[in-house]
Amino acid sequence: MAKRISDEAVKKSTGRIWKDWFTLLNGAAAKKMEHKEIAKLLYEKYGLSGWWSQMVTVQYEQDVKGRKKHETFKGFQISKSITIPFSVNRIFNSVNIISKRKAWLNDPDFKITGSAKNKIIRGKWIDAKSNIEFRFYPKDKSKTQLVVQQSKIRTSGEAEKMKKYWVRQLNNFKIHLGKN
Repeated sequence: MAKRISDEAVKKSTGRIWKDWFTLLNGAAAKKMEHKEIAKLLYEKYGLSGWWSQMVTVQYEQDVKGRKKHETFKGFQISKSITIPFSVNRIFNSVNIISKRKAWLNDPDFKITGSAKNKIIRGKWIDAKSNIEFRFYPKDKSKTQLVVQQSKIRTSGEAEKMKKYWVRQLNNFKIHLGKN
């Protein structure tokens, strides 16, 4: 499980510890609110930054409302990233072109539903239920960060399984690119 941000760090950045935020949110009937409503309340009424509004909301939902790790309102979502010493164009093509994808990905036959050259590839995963997204972030001319995000996963167990799957697949990707 991910390490929780300490009370000291939360207080330093927001002026309150977790327990105080949870008490405040309970008093505002946040147990009955959707994620977006809670974050908006924290941002607009209490002046938290967008990032801290999200962090406090997620921690509240996990600790008070029973939200599970990786859970969103549309199922579970995971992501994994890797930074590798190759151009964004080479990495994009290795994901976008199925013949290249088959060399490193165990399940290369997902359906691409949209893309923007060297920026993003979206698709439907092979289970036909979850979505897959590849994002490409050039760090310089010869180094790129690739982020894989899978959403609408049905269970927390399946989400954990897919997180491990993507660790292995991105390692395969790095090895494959190093050989070519």
